[in-house]
Amino acid sequence: MNTETTDISDCVSLWLLSADTLRAWTRLPAWIVMWSLAFAIFLACKWLTWQRACRRGPSPSFARSLGYLWAWPGMDAASFLTPRGRSPGVWRLEFPWIPPGGIGIWSFATLKTAAGAALIWLATLDPFTANPLLTGWLAMIGLVFFLHFGLFHLLALAWQRAGIHAQPLMRAPLLATSLADFWSTRWNTAFNTLAVEFAFRPLARRWGAAWATFSVFLISGLVHEAVISLPARGGFGLPTAYFVVQGLGVLAERSRWARRFGLGRGFRGWLFVVGCVAGPAFWLFHPPFIHNVILPMLRAISAT
Repeated sequence: MNTETTDISDCVSLWLLSADTLRAWTRLPAWIVMWSLAFAIFLACKWLTWQRACRRGPSPSFARSLGYLWAWPGMDAASFLTPRGRSPGVWRLEFPWIPPGGIGIWSFATLKTAAGAALIWLATLDPFTANPLLTGWLAMIGLVFFLHFGLFHLLALAWQRAGIHAQPLMRAPLLATSLADFWSTRWNTAFNTLAVEFAFRPLARRWGAAWATFSVFLISGLVHEAVISLPARGGFGLPTAYFVVQGLGVLAERSRWARRFGLGRGFRGWLFVVGCVAGPAFWLFHPPFIHNVILPMLRAISAT
């Protein structure tokens, strides 16, 4: 059996593990179902990337494998598991004014973590409960800052201090001047690594780069349906529609008229990114998700 066939069979069997979480559908709060589904999918992806890295290179130590599987959210298993002479240093484009490796970069990551925690705390206060959608969005922004921009950045710094190749997952997404740059190199690079390895490359060989690009965004939409719409029991199709718009935007950005108009670079490119990413954001995190998942989670947090 070739490597690609093995990867597909592994993917199907491991993703079916998330079905076990659905058995708790009628017994657990929706926000717990959401986190359980997200964690099950995350572990399945970690296992797939670990297996492929082990098949293609030398077997990593038990300690490094454990660290990759349980203490690092990135999906670039080959870089993390392969022994290197020295860490390549912190990715600098997000904060070129901060000396790498010094206390400043640690303080910056800590500040982002604290800012995210503060936004979540503010969302639990009574004055913010008067507007449920505003409260839910405040909590979600706080959660992204706390985890993706803050805590995961601190983890990257800690692993780099240990000499392991681990780069931040968020790389100044607000500086992106093209949708392709935003989704491929700046926003949650863990998913991009996974999508390129397991979806884009196999599909591009069969259908070409354009169809493969659109298919990756479609797959991303279906994954978000599972984590967002399924626990919320509503809003089905909206997350998929959001990522379809992103895929169409990336393809349009590569067209001749878009390049002539100045998309994909400069201020016009930046405006196009903001419009495509932020404009239909309510499709991604739709009202049923806010009301049925995020707000009950906030009530549970404020009650503790």
